[in-house]
Amino acid sequence: MRSFAIAAALVAAMMPLTSAADAAQVAHYEVPRGAHPHDVAPAPDGGVWYTAQAQGALGLIDPKTKKTIQIPLGADAAPHGVIVGPDRAAWVTDGGQNAVIRVDPVTHAAKLYPLPKQAADANLNTATFDRKGILWFTGQNGFYGRVDPATGKVDAWKAPKGVGPYGITTTPQGEVWYASLAGDHIARIDTVSGDALMIAPPKPGVGPRRIWSDSKGLLWVSFWNSGEIGRYDPFNKTWKVWPLPQSKDGCYAIYVDNKDKVWVSDWPANAIHRFDPATEKFETFVSDKPRADVRQILGRPGEVWAAESGTDRLVVVRD
Repeated sequence: MRSFAIAAALVAAMMPLTSAADAAQVAHYEVPRGAHPHDVAPAPDGGVWYTAQAQGALGLIDPKTKKTIQIPLGADAAPHGVIVGPDRAAWVTDGGQNAVIRVDPVTHAAKLYPLPKQAADANLNTATFDRKGILWFTGQNGFYGRVDPATGKVDAWKAPKGVGPYGITTTPQGEVWYASLAGDHIARIDTVSGDALMIAPPKPGVGPRRIWSDSKGLLWVSFWNSGEIGRYDPFNKTWKVWPLPQSKDGCYAIYVDNKDKVWVSDWPANAIHRFDPATEKFETFVSDKPRADVRQILGRPGEVWAAESGTDRLVVVRD
């Protein structure tokens, strides 16, 4: 009986936490084995970019045909993040080559923007474009910086608390913010001077990992160490926090969709949650394979995509 009870509890733990999640469509797309996709970015033409970090390549999948190609980025490449720029190209943060890379959406030609020598081994992480078309990036070894695509100029600054800069986002007001995992803070970058203004989390030790702005300019942050979602209001300078439904740590990715719903990945629960700020309720989508390890989430209207680094798959939730 005890074995049966344990088994039943395990099955229950793997079930979605609310029936509302069943209304959405979930699909998985396999990528080449060993790619370990890290970040993902839907492309304007309907395809989906992903970083094949373990294979030094940028991948592109066609969800209609499931055809996948991988574009080698260089012998030492270890791409972490990918976003789509205003020019419709894929922009990659490559820790292996210590460079930001632009990949042309048509020719797939790669152009490198190496970091300055003073930012060697920055461990490039994530990028965002501001409203002026400047790309801003983070480097987990203690750097943040920018690339001007028009001139090719690259600037980098040392982060105020050293190692830790991770996720980064741009608000509708044009502000650029990053989250520092090891530094245990978030920060607003002065896009003119390059200075970073640090904001402490609501309590010490939460480990802000990723950050995303909603349509109002409120900042949503994944707290890796404490298993919580934090929302920072930069206008009133206040925090509000919600714990994950089950887990006490392991909140990795965060993304706010076009309806201002908040999506997060929960490593211990092997799940993606959708959080509605209006009702303060979670809907849960559990992976059908163990150790999905979703590291990043991004979307477009009607679709939310994530990279299952542990299963060599991409996953999409369609409304």
